[in-house]
Amino acid sequence: MQKMIGYMRKAITDYHMIEPGDGIAVGVSGGKDSVTLLCGLAKLRNILGIDYKVVAITLDPGFSGEQTDYSLIQKLCDELDVPYMIKRTQIGEVVFDIRKEENPCSLCARMRRGALHDAAIEAGCNKVALGHHYDDAVETFMMNLFNEGRVGCFQPVTYLSRKNITMIRPMVYAPEKDIKSAVKRCELPVVKSKCPADGVTERTHMKEYLANLEHDRHGIKKRIFGAMVRGHVSGW
Repeated sequence: MQKMIGYMRKAITDYHMIEPGDGIAVGVSGGKDSVTLLCGLAKLRNILGIDYKVVAITLDPGFSGEQTDYSLIQKLCDELDVPYMIKRTQIGEVVFDIRKEENPCSLCARMRRGALHDAAIEAGCNKVALGHHYDDAVETFMMNLFNEGRVGCFQPVTYLSRKNITMIRPMVYAPEKDIKSAVKRCELPVVKSKCPADGVTERTHMKEYLANLEHDRHGIKKRIFGAMVRGHVSGW
């Protein structure tokens, strides 16, 4: 976890993500990225020298009309001394059963973001932390370029004036392989997604495409990420 904390500390410092008195809502899906983010932010409370609070929030999408068991996440939050909120929703039913979306990820993401922002405000938080990492940034940049002909990516820090809330992504310097390693070494609990589209998304295809490129042209992801930063793409 020390390596992960190092990545997060650098991103927080470089992009001024956290200020004294912040209330940070961590979106915890139960996946490897979000539980690593939660652990890192909880541990950094004693390292950064900044007084801030952390609240973990899980949105249960209710896929197939079933509630997910997050007791392992509750146990982790208890160990980290972090308050935990679970919000049960019908997002899965709306996206897959009512709307029957052919490309469900976009609508699902918008609905989850809106619900998470509202839950964060309810919890008295002014910031929302998301678990997007280094590989996510490269994949998003390439998806926007290939699919929309647009040069852009999500931002490390985004202020949402309509909600008066700021989104931060403290793991943007953390490669996915290091996150997997941290989860394994620290034996962090992971709750598998029940999403019907899991593993067959456009992001999955881009991940495979970049893996093949990396095999043939070692270091290409690093060069793409570097170009994003040097070009100040989307506030990088």
